[in-house]
Amino acid sequence: MDPFYARLGVSPQDRPCTVLRAAIRALHPSLRRMRGLRVARQRFYRAMLASHARLQTKANPMGAD
Repeated sequence: MDPFYARLGVSPQDRPCTVLRAAIRALHPSLRRMRGLRVARQRFYRAMLASHARLQTKANPMGAD
């Protein structure tokens, strides 16, 4: 799991949209505005979503319902 993911304050039950909003808000506004960092921001968002998906599968394995 990404060490920054724990700082987002989301739970495994949250939807990916909620995780994405939390990741966007976690970045400083000046970093969100810089065009040169767009690829890095997208990579960061994807890493947060991947960490969330991994945590969801650990918390809710298939067939455990």
